[in-house]
Amino acid sequence: MNIFDRGRDHAIAVFRVVVGVLFMCHGAQKLFGVLGSKGAVSITDWPSGPAGLIEFVGGAMIVIGLGTRIAALISSGAMAYAYFVVHQHAGLLPIQNKGELAAVYAWVFLLLAFTGPGAWAVDKVIAARKQEQALVSA
Repeated sequence: MNIFDRGRDHAIAVFRVVVGVLFMCHGAQKLFGVLGSKGAVSITDWPSGPAGLIEFVGGAMIVIGLGTRIAALISSGAMAYAYFVVHQHAGLLPIQNKGELAAVYAWVFLLLAFTGPGAWAVDKVIAARKQEQALVSA
């Protein structure tokens, strides 16, 4: 086992936390009108409101590692939707249609859905407790 394999879970955790915080910032911009936003949107404004909710809540869940795979899968789908519905009409390639960030987030979250949360995640604590209870019950 080399150094990269030993640090895998910790690297995934740092990656998850950083990406989750950045994603939450996009949601905060939309929902609360902060961080350089032109103003808040209602969660009922389509598609910005639901997107902001997914970005903020999904990002928070990803940061703490709670329901990471589901939150990442939903976030990936939201970003794929953003790319194909909001951006792609302006050009085929992400560089042409300003959809690079939506495309990258879609792939990043799909990766997290498959890799899981890494270390330092609430999901890991819950799984450990369930395993502990199963051993006590057996």
